Amino acid sequence: MPITDFHRYPLTFGPSPVHQLDRLTRHLGGAQIWAKREDCSSGLAFGGNKIRKLEYIVPDVLASGADTLVSIGGYQSNHTRQVAAVGAKLGLKVRLVQERWVDWDDPGYDKVGNILLSRIMGADVRLDPAGFDIGIRKSWQEALDDVTAHGGKPYPIPAGASEHRLGGLGFVNWAYEVAEQEKQLGVFFDTIVVCTVTGSTHAGMIAGFAALEEAGGRPRRLLGIDASATIEKTRDQVGRIARHTAELIGLGRELRAEEMVVLEGWAGDRYGIPVESTVEAIRLSGRLEAMIIDPVYEGKSMAGLIDLVTSGEVGTDSTVLYAHLGGQPALSAYSSIFDTR
Repeated sequence: MPITDFHRYPLTFGPSPVHQLDRLTRHLGGAQIWAKREDCSSGLAFGGNKIRKLEYIVPDVLASGADTLVSIGGYQSNHTRQVAAVGAKLGLKVRLVQERWVDWDDPGYDKVGNILLSRIMGADVRLDPAGFDIGIRKSWQEALDDVTAHGGKPYPIPAGASEHRLGGLGFVNWAYEVAEQEKQLGVFFDTIVVCTVTGSTHAGMIAGFAALEEAGGRPRRLLGIDASATIEKTRDQVGRIARHTAELIGLGRELRAEEMVVLEGWAGDRYGIPVESTVEAIRLSGRLEAMIIDPVYEGKSMAGLIDLVTSGEVGTDSTVLYAHLGGQPALSAYSSIFDTR
């Protein structure tokens, strides 16, 4: 099926904006760098990349007759905040399992940022002490069972919407959107840089750009920057979701290994813990472009982009598109990484 044959419930303003990062480009002295801003894509609770995924899941929610969205993430999950936003928009109840995926002792870590916004939007937030894992969780199934036991009709949305059968479609559409914006701007992005953890954002892009190439488009490099610190799990999940999504949209061929690249080196030792390069990338992006990025995802993908450009791995003749996936609300939960001078 072509992407236009899938039902989509519009939750974004339209195509997310693309703009040049002129000062960052000059500072790094290499490739031309642009950004595509999922943090500016929607009016729902600061937006973010999961809104795109949920646009393709909502029609299935409505068709199911569910009255409660049930999802899961860490205490500072961007995904659960966006599920809460969509639930508020649709007038549905929302049950969120928020596990302790990050061993972080900032005061208020379980009270500010994303989790605060979810509570403001009326979500039923339940804290759970379980640690990080990108797979299907027992605590999530227990939440689904509890909603059912109390007379509700739950709709399951896994972490990051990644294990959902439609989870990759939003970023297939993102790839097509990029191709249209390239025509309008008179530019071609030969390299795309995106953060990847639970995998369906990156996987959807893989399937989408492969479909564009099959339709006669130019080949390009899509570089996933791991922020999970569980690199093999993420690589496996990205590949699996990409292959499923490619089959779903009728790609008609096997994906190649070079289309499913996940790079390591910027995640640190544990998910959600910013390292020195993360903080430096956040400061540089803010100081040069007033583009605010977060310490869990974008700080790590920006650190990867910086190193890839300055090392020459991404050449001076390249034009790079940085996928800004949102996540800034979490910054208030990480205030201790920035001094006050």
